[in-house]
Amino acid sequence: MPEQEQIKQEQAKQKEESKKFKIFDLYNLEEVGVEDSGLKSVINLEPKLVLKSQGRNVGKHGQLKVNVVERLINRLAVAGHRGKKHKIMFGHVTGKYSKNTKIILDAFAIIEQKTKQNPVQVFIKAIENSAPRDEITVIEYGGARYPQAVDVSPLRRVNLALRHLINGASDKAFGKKKNITQALAEEIMLAAENNSESFAIKKRNEMEKQADSAR
Repeated sequence: MPEQEQIKQEQAKQKEESKKFKIFDLYNLEEVGVEDSGLKSVINLEPKLVLKSQGRNVGKHGQLKVNVVERLINRLAVAGHRGKKHKIMFGHVTGKYSKNTKIILDAFAIIEQKTKQNPVQVFIKAIENSAPRDEITVIEYGGARYPQAVDVSPLRRVNLALRHLINGASDKAFGKKKNITQALAEEIMLAAENNSESFAIKKRNEMEKQADSAR
């Protein structure tokens, strides 16, 4: 019994110490919170020193086990995807994890410099603002196809927000003077402010308007 109690104490101590980790030894996640109650269960803010799960969490709902910043890094690797096609190959995205990570960290540094806030908190606010609540699907009835408004699941809301943030940043950087780092930082800050100039905010408004008209 004393040995079991000692093991439990050591495990509790290790758990407390793990909370003190800063991601990449830069940003503290203890002070980051999710205000949207619908997204609290699907935004993972577990502190890890290096955000690299290396594809271990590929099972059902495996994305819930991956830190949301790592999911942003992974999404950057497929920035050219639009719908079911890979539309554009971007020169700044090589598929190398270390390069994609550096792009995200440099963008976070710009956000921290301009907003004087924890960039992860700004990023979470951008997700909350750009995550659509309604969208449309197509149902077939009597040989005819009709658009039907449906609620978006919390996990899909986060996936759509991440996709639109990356797509918006890529479009602003493709063939433009801005590089991907500056474009991504700008896109996240605009989305966090709920600014209509943000691509992600435009897409959210467009999806919700379509859903309203299909009710």
